[in-house]
Amino acid sequence: MSNGLKVALFGGSFDPPHFGHKAIVESALRELSIDRLIIIPTFLNPFKSKSHLSPQERFTLVKEYFKGIKSIEISDYEIKQGVATPTSTTLRHFQKLYSVKYIIIGADNLQTIDRWHDFKWLNSQISWVVATRSGYSLDTSKLEDFKILQVDANISSTEIRNKRK
Repeated sequence: MSNGLKVALFGGSFDPPHFGHKAIVESALRELSIDRLIIIPTFLNPFKSKSHLSPQERFTLVKEYFKGIKSIEISDYEIKQGVATPTSTTLRHFQKLYSVKYIIIGADNLQTIDRWHDFKWLNSQISWVVATRSGYSLDTSKLEDFKILQVDANISSTEIRNKRK
């Protein structure tokens, strides 16, 4: 049974977390009418075959990176599943605990969003929050209800990993 807190879910690989993720979180906390934002690092992104850092390393980094930001919760729900967990499964879990209003995604997810597991059901349950991302168009035609989050952080985890090499 939901406790009535209005929340937004923000899942991702966070491989590693970076200032673009932080800009999304800060913008969402400012723009959305929510009580809490729940950040959910994946065990493994369902569309990827591996991550560079282990799930536990990414969870630890996310906890450290977002420490001190009020109104957020870092959840290890998907990591505890031990398998790639579809967003629909995660949403069903959190709907038992909270009033889930939003799922936050990056504009880079828009092209393939209709391939997400149980997309039609997801689309009927929440309002999508699409964070702008340089180089990605905002084709929201597949979304029933959405808000655009203007984020001007031009960075990706891939770029960060490539710079480290």
